[in-house]
Amino acid sequence: MGNTPVILKGKTMAHFAKVINGIVTEVNVVDWETLNQEGHPWGDPSLWIQTSYNTSGGVHRLGGTPLRKNYAGIGYTYDSVRDAFIPPKPFASWVLNEDTCLWGSPVPMPTTGMHTWDEATTSWVEVTQGA
Repeated sequence: MGNTPVILKGKTMAHFAKVINGIVTEVNVVDWETLNQEGHPWGDPSLWIQTSYNTSGGVHRLGGTPLRKNYAGIGYTYDSVRDAFIPPKPFASWVLNEDTCLWGSPVPMPTTGMHTWDEATTSWVEVTQGA
């Protein structure tokens, strides 16, 4: 299974991200025909880049071909060199995983208990109930 498009009223639909200066400003479901039609309400077709709802971390959740590492979201960056959508960096200390184009903490999260990231100490802090 690949990135199978949705068919709506006989038109092939897909998710597209509007990218201005490398930043995603909108994500919509549009058909190619409308997007490439002169005078359509979407503006310049070259600003729209297809994204896959089923792709995250470079993996297609249905086993198909992943598209642009991650499904685009408003505020994401589109990196044309990597051909990837990258989410906003959650913390200054976090690093980009080049394979997934997702941000990760500089130290692994403990595998037991509940934890939250503390940027001041760049460490995971255990969350305790009733504290």
